[in-house]
Parts: sequence; C-alpha cells; structure tokens
Amino acid sequence: MTASRASDIVRSMIGHGGTVLAAPRGSGRAVSGTSGESTDLAAAVRALEARKALLAGAVAALAAPDSHAAELCEAALADPGARWWPFDLARVHLLYGERLRRSRELTRSRQHLQAALAAFERLGASAWADRAAAELAATAPTRQRQEVSREEPLTAQEVQVAELAAAGLSNREIATRLYMSHRTVGCHLYRIFPKLGIRSRAALRDALSRRVAAEATPRVTG
Repeated sequence: MTASRASDIVRSMIGHGGTVLAAPRGSGRAVSGTSGESTDLAAAVRALEARKALLAGAVAALAAPDSHAAELCEAALADPGARWWPFDLARVHLLYGERLRRSRELTRSRQHLQAALAAFERLGASAWADRAAAELAATAPTRQRQEVSREEPLTAQEVQVAELAAAGLSNREIATRLYMSHRTVGCHLYRIFPKLGIRSRAALRDALSRRVAAEATPRVTG
C-alpha cells in the first residue's frame, strides 16, 4: 500500500463518520522519497488502527453485561489514538453516558454526556448534540425536571432559539441569525429541553404551542 492509498482510505473513513481532528505525527503531506512515504504510511495505519480499537471497544461494550461494559468503555476512551477521531470518540462518550444513566450512576453519566455534547457542538453535529443534550437533561432528578418545566419560563433569547430550532434550522444557522456561537445555541437548547419537558428537537414545535396556549389561559386564584 502506498502513502497516497493510505491517505485515500483515511479520507473514505472520514466520509463514514470518522472525522479526524489531529492526525498522528508524520501523517501530513507525503514527503518525496521513500523515507517520507514510509513515515506517512505508518502514521496513516496507526490512525486507522486507533479508530478500529475505539469502535471495537464500543461494540464490545454494547454487547457486554453492565458488570463489564464500564471497563470496556473506559479502555476504549483511554486509548491515546482515540483523540484522532473526535466524532467517534464523542459517540463512545454518549454511549457510555447513556449506559451509566440507565444504571442510575448519574454523576459519572453527566461527565461523559457533557463531553459528548461539547464535541458534537464543536463538530457541528446538531442531531447528535440534541441527543446528548436530551440525555443530559434526563439525568436531572424527576422532581427537579417537573418543577423546572412548571415554574421556570423561557427567557426571551431561549424563545428565539427554540422557535428557530422548531422551524428546522441547525445550530449553526441559528447562531448566524442571532449573532452568537453555535456552542451558545447548544447551551440554550440544553436548558430549553427540560423547561419544556421534552427530550428531542422534533418535539419543540408542539411543546412551544402548548406553552403559548397555557400562558394565554387565565390563572384562577383561590
């Protein structure tokens, strides 16, 4: 396999979910000459092996019982090469966070879900960011989520963000409209979901309609 062929493989993997953040040392443009091509090829192979190890660990964790899943996830995340594939790394954080939430290990769950959310926002993966935000919101105690939903209104800016998201705009498109960063948009949505009692972007339109109707209904006081 030549260095150019190795680079083609890396690019094809990027097209299938493997966004590369930082290639390993020596994996940049091939240097003319046998030595440079050999270095480039070795670096590309290391990157591919790192992704294979990360995904293999995630798949094994999915199939494993709870008693072994944590160990497999921790091992996959600890691989130094995992950082070269930030999208895949974020998905493993999300997988692990979801598993921990179902096991009621909420503090540890939030750590991994926050890492996943930050990465997805940084990469502009809005749908994945929404999923991470919804999972993160679900880690709050049930009573707290209900109280927030009933008592805490949306701020004016949250209303703007929610309406644009409900209209189908991505986080980056909302950010451009409202002159803020897409990360700020993600933070707003993270707060909006529990306030509206929802867990996904798809539920925003109906939730906003219900909220408007509820606010228009006069309150009867004793």
